[in-house]
Amino acid sequence: MAFATDLAVRRNLDPAWVRQQIGQAQRLPIVVRLMQPAPAGTPKNWAAYRARFIEPIRLRAGQRFWEDNRETLARAEIEYGVPASLIVGVIGVETLYGQHTGNYRVIDALSTLAFDFPSNHPRAAARTEFFKSELEQFLSLTERTGTDPLTPRGSYAGAMGWPQFMPSSWVKYAIDFDADGKVDLFNSQADVIGSVANYFKAFGWQTGMPTHYPVSFDTSKLDLDTLLAPDILPSFGVESFTAKGAVLEGPALQHTGKLALVLLENAGAPPTYVAGTDNFYVVTRYNWSSYYALAVIELGDAVRALVSVR
Repeated sequence: MAFATDLAVRRNLDPAWVRQQIGQAQRLPIVVRLMQPAPAGTPKNWAAYRARFIEPIRLRAGQRFWEDNRETLARAEIEYGVPASLIVGVIGVETLYGQHTGNYRVIDALSTLAFDFPSNHPRAAARTEFFKSELEQFLSLTERTGTDPLTPRGSYAGAMGWPQFMPSSWVKYAIDFDADGKVDLFNSQADVIGSVANYFKAFGWQTGMPTHYPVSFDTSKLDLDTLLAPDILPSFGVESFTAKGAVLEGPALQHTGKLALVLLENAGAPPTYVAGTDNFYVVTRYNWSSYYALAVIELGDAVRALVSVR
C-alpha cells in the first residue's frame, strides 16, 4: 500500500484507485516458481531449442500470417527498414501468431514479481525493481487508456499481446499502425506488425545489414578466448576478427561494421558458431538471448521461403 500511494503521487493518479487495483491483485505461486533460475550446470542445446520453433505447425501458421498481412508487412518494411521476415519470426516465436498470448492476469503476475520475486535469484534486487517499474507502467497505461487493470492477460512475466510487450515497451514502442485511433496489440495485426518494426528501429536496426555470417576457424592461429570475451556485443572489425583465427568468406569479408563471435552450445555435441553483426545484437534487445535471436531469424527466413515459393 505504501508503494501504491507513492506511485499515485508520482504519476498523478487517484491514490484510492491505485490502492484498490493493487489490493485486488493475487499472489501467484506458480509465477514465483517459473522465475526460479535454472539449476546450475543445466546444458544449453541450440539444436533442441531451434526444433521447438522451426517446425511444421509454426511454419504453416507463419505462412498464413504473412499472406494475410502481405501489404502491411511491406509497408512496415518500407517505413522502418526492418525486414518482414524478422517481424514474422518474432511474432511466431513469441505467441505462435497470437495463439498463445498468456492466461495470467497481468496485474497478478506483475504484483507477484514486484513484491515476491524469488530471493534466491542471483539478480533478485534488480529484478524486483524492474517489476515494480513495470507494475507502475501498467497501471498508468490502463488508467490513461480507460482499460480495467484486472482484465488484460499475458505471460507469467506480465508481457502482453501478440508481440509480448512488457508495459514499458508498450508505452515506448507500440504504435497505431492501422490508424484507428488506438493501439491494440491483442486484436490489431497491423498494430502488432508496426510496433515490432518500430521496436527494432528504435534499438538501432540498420537497413540492409545482415544479422550474421557463417564462420569457421583457422586452428593454427585461433584465439577463441579473446573472440568470445565480448560475448554477443560486436567488438571486432573484419581484420582483427580474422587475425584471431576466425575465417569469413564472400560478403562477410566486405562487412564494414563490427562483429561478434556468437557461441550456441549443443549439449554434448560440438557448438554452433556464427559471426553476429550489430543487427544480430539489435535482435537480442527483444530477448537477451542469442538462441532466441537466431531462432527468430531462422523462423522468419523459413516462412519467407514458403511464401515466395507459392
